[in-house]
Amino acid sequence: MFVTEENSVTDAARAISELYDIAVIGGGINGTGIAADAAGRGLSVFLCERDDLASHTSSTSSKLIHGGLRYLEHYEFRLVREALAEREVLLAKAPHLVKPMRFVLPHRPHLRPAWMIRAGLFLYDNLGKRRKLPASRSLRFGDDSPLKPAIRRGFEYSDCWVDDARLVVLNAMAARENGAHIHTRTQCLSARRAGSIWHVELQREDGTRFALRAKALVNAAGPWVAQFIDDNLQQRSPYGIRLIQGSHIVVPRLYEGEQAYIMQNEDRRIVFAIPYMGRYTMIGTTDREHHGDPAQARISEEEIAYLLGVANAHFRKQLEREDILHTFTGVRPLCDDESDNPSVITRDYTLSLSAEQHQAPLLSVFGGKLTTYRKLAEAALVQLAPFFPNMGGRWTRTAPLPGGEDLSGPDALAEELVAKIEGIDLALARRWASLYGSRVWHMLGEARAVNELGELIGQDLYTQEVDYLRHQEWATRPDDILWRRTKLGLVFTDQETARLQHYLAMTKAKEQAA
Repeated sequence: MFVTEENSVTDAARAISELYDIAVIGGGINGTGIAADAAGRGLSVFLCERDDLASHTSSTSSKLIHGGLRYLEHYEFRLVREALAEREVLLAKAPHLVKPMRFVLPHRPHLRPAWMIRAGLFLYDNLGKRRKLPASRSLRFGDDSPLKPAIRRGFEYSDCWVDDARLVVLNAMAARENGAHIHTRTQCLSARRAGSIWHVELQREDGTRFALRAKALVNAAGPWVAQFIDDNLQQRSPYGIRLIQGSHIVVPRLYEGEQAYIMQNEDRRIVFAIPYMGRYTMIGTTDREHHGDPAQARISEEEIAYLLGVANAHFRKQLEREDILHTFTGVRPLCDDESDNPSVITRDYTLSLSAEQHQAPLLSVFGGKLTTYRKLAEAALVQLAPFFPNMGGRWTRTAPLPGGEDLSGPDALAEELVAKIEGIDLALARRWASLYGSRVWHMLGEARAVNELGELIGQDLYTQEVDYLRHQEWATRPDDILWRRTKLGLVFTDQETARLQHYLAMTKAKEQAA
């Protein structure tokens, strides 16, 4: 069966006695990306996350791998160039998880003239290396368009979509497979330098504490990056942080087709409408300053009205408040550039290295975006390289993420699953193929029929899959499984959720008794 993860007492005891090269605080996309890169270079790595992997900012994005077309207006050419190049890198690394998507930009001449958009799209097509993704083009909308009749002209270009939370999990798995120790539900209480070594105190969810030593500390705490420096390290943060709240709504499918729409608004912001899970449309995001605990961020009525207003200004089908099926809100930690407008604060990342007088280094990550996480990780390892002269070189550009090995794409894998697994329908095969890629065979084990997958929890989620997520992907709670590993939370009933909770509690009790 499955291999038990590092949350065991044995592994925790081992962590106490070991000296790690790097201890990473934070299990979002930046933390797991750095952990994976460092472990693959031969460094010993420990990562802790006080909640679940991707439980905050990294699961509440617009789920796009994109260059950031609107960043061109703010002259962030380096960021856009880097992000554009990363689209095809990530397509190759995780073809089951990252998929190309065409974006339709309706032209509203009173907001941005056509020449400006054409110039921007020319740059977008040519700033970064583009081999697989098709170029932009102009469009004319006919009577069958889902857009309002007054919108007759537009443009189309390419970017990519990704399941953001699963991208985090895959990087954590890649780190583990290169020897890293990943501890979720584990909080870093404090860390102090003693010469060239960090002494780190941690606490598990059950209240038990343990300590470890590390030669370097990476602070990838996301919205808590500055707070961690101030409170946990008792130091002063080198940069201020701006917490920018972004909210999304999910509604029944607004239009046919697999294309997304990028909608301009009177405030010169843009809002996306993106196909989601086949039967829904996701609309977002907003930009507003957030004050208080980032974990408590919730969509406001003002944001709901804003998103509905932008959608209704573009689409024939009009949305009302009661059409909203689900909302989610994330807080982006952006490096404070003292801008008055949250929308124009840079999305670029800043790495701050502190290592005076031969002290153990502290590397803190400020800002960043999902698309460029891999480049951020490479930049972080460049900063740490002087402290680890035997560290290996760059390797992540061409290495597939777990599930992306020897995989041409999820469609062919879904067909193979239908052919080999008795009783499976195409919808379930496609879900498995897009979530797990080639690792689906690890999830299935010896099972070759649906009736061999254990108890049906609900919505084609069987206990075999739940056990895989528990043992291989650090899932411990219903929300971990339903919202961050599978997105089945949108269709699960209260009764099915209660059944999942019962199963998780029962299996945990059995394992503790054993």
